[in-house]
Amino acid sequence: MITRLVKMTFKEAKIADFKEFTGSIERRIRSFPGCEQLDFYQDIHKRNVFFTYSRWKSEEDLNNYRSSDFFKDTWTKTSAWFAGKPEAWSLAAPENV
Repeated sequence: MITRLVKMTFKEAKIADFKEFTGSIERRIRSFPGCEQLDFYQDIHKRNVFFTYSRWKSEEDLNNYRSSDFFKDTWTKTSAWFAGKPEAWSLAAPENV
């Protein structure tokens, strides 16, 4: 099991756009082969900072998603709204590393 955590900082003017966009794509991401869970979070103090938390059956499933045309299109759209460089981590429980 792989957990993927992504931190994204958006331009203030694009917060509503990002929220609306995630509502339109989250079902499709959840239906990708190997996706076990997907959650979006917003920082309670820095309102333009968001996180995605996803769980994947395997690193191969995560990489298949990340190399998909859907992901590339989605990332291209959202990255235009960034106010800073995103950060991402792929994590596993210590006993699985």
